Formats: sequence, structure tokens, C-alpha cells
Amino acid sequence: MVSGSWKSGPDKFREWLSAPLIRRGYTVFAVSHLSQPKCLIGEISDDIQKAVRHIRHHAEDYEIDPQRFGVTGGSSGGHLSLMLATRGAPGPPGAEDPVDHESSAIQSAAVFFPVTDLLNLGDSTQNPGDGGPPISYVKGFGPGADNLEIWKPIGRDLSPIFHISEDLPPVYIIHGDADTLVPLDQSTRFRDAALEKGKTVELSIRPGKGHGWPTMIFEIGNFADWFDRTLLK
Repeated sequence: MVSGSWKSGPDKFREWLSAPLIRRGYTVFAVSHLSQPKCLIGEISDDIQKAVRHIRHHAEDYEIDPQRFGVTGGSSGGHLSLMLATRGAPGPPGAEDPVDHESSAIQSAAVFFPVTDLLNLGDSTQNPGDGGPPISYVKGFGPGADNLEIWKPIGRDLSPIFHISEDLPPVYIIHGDADTLVPLDQSTRFRDAALEKGKTVELSIRPGKGHGWPTMIFEIGNFADWFDRTLLK
């Protein structure tokens, strides 16, 4: 999931980051989504659901297994990955586009410091203090998002923690305990909520690490290990 601050583009992807996965024999798709503020974050969520449906619809062309999809991303890319993990589903019934008949569900996720609960930002530097949307992204959530009555259903709809079900695939999260942008609490509460449903969320905490660190590129190998464990069984 090529995403940072809910912005994306083909020029943002660095191919070498996928090397640990490619060496294991995985086929890697770099998903570049629509970007805020040109579109709403809700539309971005819809866009990445469509991307998975498109890939699954063409699985035979790509020579991949449509029942073994893993997704990875960091920060907003982690958020969007968990939106797939919690809300992946077939498109609208009766849709004209055959792509929309496919499911956007994924079978495993491995992410860095994801946003999981937009209504409870905790100690984040993005917390406005009144229960509203992240300070820097108000416009990205649509007109009226600064009105709490309008914001709360939007924030809930776009928060993976509120959509955990018995269908949640295995999730692996790496998060630094010194992250002030997306506090560790976002991951611990997601893990705990998943455990209440009997689902697997493995959280690896990196002491003293903030919202990204130079050596995190080496963690991709850990993600490859996770996909080996959860996709190849």
C-alpha cells in the first residue's frame, strides 16, 4: 500500500523495498491510490477496495492465487491495509462492472504504526482535544467534518477498530513506543479488541522508536516471515 498522509502516486514506490518478498517468490503489487485533499479519505478507502477486486479479477492473468492475498503498509498505508482486513467484501450486488463481483477481502496483513481509531486519538499530536478529526486532515474527511455530529459517523466508518469481526485475517503490527503522531495505543487497543473476538493480532513493540526509523526497512523480512506463516499454510 503506497501511502503516506493518505497521499500516493506511482513515483512514491521504491522497488527495492519489496526485495525480501520477491526473493520468497511473492508477486508484489504496488497500489497507488487516490490522494487527499483532491478526494476524500472515504473515497480513498473505496479506491483501495476496488484495487484488490481488480487484482483478484485478473488473478489468472497474473498467475497468482486469488485466495492468498497479503497487504502491507505504514501509517495511513497501515490504516488502509486494516480497512481491507476489517471491511473487505464483494462489491455492490447487481454491479455492472464484473470486477465489483469480486471480494476485496485479504488473507493476511503486516503493517507499521497504523491508525485504527480516528475517534480516539489519545496522545497524538494530531488530536484536537474535542473528539474531532486529526488536525492536519480535517478537509480530507469532507465538508462539515469539523462539526462533531457530522464527524462521528464518518470517523467511526473509517476506523478499523469498529469493524473487527470473526472474519478478521491474521494481522501483524510493528509499532514504536515513542510514536507521537500515531501513538502505540492505536495498536494495543486494536490488538485487544481483536483478541476479544478470538482473532490473531501479533504486536511487536520497538522501544524508543517514533513514527518511522532508518532501520525499519529491515523489518520487511519480518513481514515476509509473517506471510510465510499465514499465507502458505
